[in-house]
Amino acid sequence: MSENKKWIIRLLRYLFWGLMIGLAAFCSFIIGRYVAERGHGNVKTESYAFTESSRFLRNPNRGFYYMYGFMISEEEEDYQAIVASRMGGVQDMTLAMVHVNLQKYNDRALSEAALENIDKLFQALDMMDRQYLVRFLYDWEGNNEAVEPQDVNIILTHIKQVEGIFHKYQHLFFVHQGLFIGNWGEMNGTKHLEHMQDLAIQLAESSEDSIYLGVRMPMQWRICTDLEDPSIESLETSDFAYRLSLYNDGMLGNIGDYGTYGTQSKTEVGMYGCWNREEELAFQEELCKYVPNGGEVIVENPVNDFDNALRDMKTMHVTYINRDYDQNVLNKWAQTIIREDGCFDGMDGLTYMERHLGYRFHITDTKLAYQFDKDILSVDVTLQNVGFAPIYKETEIYVTLRNENTGEYFSYPVEHDIYALTGGNDANEQLTVTAQLPLTGYEAGVYQVYFYIKDVDSEKHILLANEQDETEYGYEVGKIEVESWEQYFDDVISGR
Repeated sequence: MSENKKWIIRLLRYLFWGLMIGLAAFCSFIIGRYVAERGHGNVKTESYAFTESSRFLRNPNRGFYYMYGFMISEEEEDYQAIVASRMGGVQDMTLAMVHVNLQKYNDRALSEAALENIDKLFQALDMMDRQYLVRFLYDWEGNNEAVEPQDVNIILTHIKQVEGIFHKYQHLFFVHQGLFIGNWGEMNGTKHLEHMQDLAIQLAESSEDSIYLGVRMPMQWRICTDLEDPSIESLETSDFAYRLSLYNDGMLGNIGDYGTYGTQSKTEVGMYGCWNREEELAFQEELCKYVPNGGEVIVENPVNDFDNALRDMKTMHVTYINRDYDQNVLNKWAQTIIREDGCFDGMDGLTYMERHLGYRFHITDTKLAYQFDKDILSVDVTLQNVGFAPIYKETEIYVTLRNENTGEYFSYPVEHDIYALTGGNDANEQLTVTAQLPLTGYEAGVYQVYFYIKDVDSEKHILLANEQDETEYGYEVGKIEVESWEQYFDDVISGR
């Protein structure tokens, strides 16, 4: 080979390697600039494991409740003292039932003094750290026909008059049970059943959309809504069906739940009749995926033997139960010992029922992953609802990153559909909530990753049924280690 050719080959080699070195330097400059602009280098992730717990959870809008009655009159009352004295000793319940008795005004409109007393009552209730099942009614002695208004227009007037209470204290209401009528507000023993739909419409118009309303029987629900299909598509065609729930104060009392169900099929009695137990339970299983259900268990009998009761309460999506009534039934459950795999094995049946009333979420899995090209942290939290029912009230979900050294933290709202976890017979279903968090601007350091669910009305965090305790920032689901951009650049240059 001639000297000229050798020289040309050497020159081409020098040019090639010079170009490669220049290109590498340019790429390193670009990458370094990109990394420097976002404030950090690579990110290491660690996800934590979670174990289900059988612990008691003081969560809003579920569980046992006690009842409290208040007679409204012209007399000035110290409701702050009365409510504190009667309710202050109960700390482990988040629900209470309040009967607001309007009997003294059964022949006229509510006076200014009466309305002021109702307002003062709810002011006092607001101090008790609870949500409420409320009944405006005229009777609590089973003598309704003698004390309720003879003219339905008086009842309609009363509903309109307390509209301000519904609006002002909407954050306190879980369910308003009944339509102001019937013995104990249970919609029996009244001559006004023919006006059920009118009363329901007026009550819906006078109250906030966030407040659930309730009628005593599935048959009454169908009469009030003119709907036979309880699917979400059907509910959305109505002005208030999506808010109209059920309460059953004859729950598990016998095969017909003391008149709640009939003996014939819907094909025999039609849309507005009482269907047989099997069909009404199927109706409730669908309807109560969207609206709450609860009440009282009564009269010790085989229908409320523990296994039978558990099966039906899952199907009915029961969220709340009277802790006082019926003690014979509750004591029977308390004498039952649970035998099943998992954390509830060995628990008594009454405690087991309490743990499963309403919703009971726990974390089954977590996964943290970092996408370098997008500078995004993906946080996946998988949830399961082992309770009897969905969560019904509005909730918000957040993921929080907290700098371990500085204590500075940032919370991000997360889109979710945990309402789809309906519990009951579908308690094995799981849902993964995913957050995509941009990390641009985050400084180097270690960050804890937290997850929490918040009830909007009470602004309280929803406690989860895991062994891990919640912190003030939520449940710690993992951590990330954010590398500095200088360290990352050094690693790139050195080839590490």
